[in-house]
Amino acid sequence: MTGSPGIRINPASAVPPFEQARQQIADLIRSGVLAEGQRLPTVRQLAADLGLANGTVARAYQELEAAGLVVTRRAAGTRVASAAVLQPAARIEALALRAREFVIAGRLLGAGDDELTAALAVALRADREGKGPSPAGSLP
Repeated sequence: MTGSPGIRINPASAVPPFEQARQQIADLIRSGVLAEGQRLPTVRQLAADLGLANGTVARAYQELEAAGLVVTRRAAGTRVASAAVLQPAARIEALALRAREFVIAGRLLGAGDDELTAALAVALRADREGKGPSPAGSLP
């Protein structure tokens, strides 16, 4: 992560700056913009980029680490955590985001709840059987 792509702090917001930074970084991780293993800027660098105090960014990083989204190692810096180490609540949140994208895509195709549920069942069955996506028209 070079610089602070897409991270903007609104000083007029009622949301504290550390929470704005934390939420935006979490969103970048969950959406895949920040990939597993990718290094985040140092606390000092991100604080300077965003015009925040070092402690503000440090708190955002601490909360991201507590949620299992990043890992901080001495000399290696702060990096996006492996998806395998996401805490259950963070994993559910990440899955819910992707599920929401699936629902939106389905709605754009005109699918109702029953069709969306059937499509998910087909995908789950194909995954269990080690197969790719089913051909169109084979929904149960």
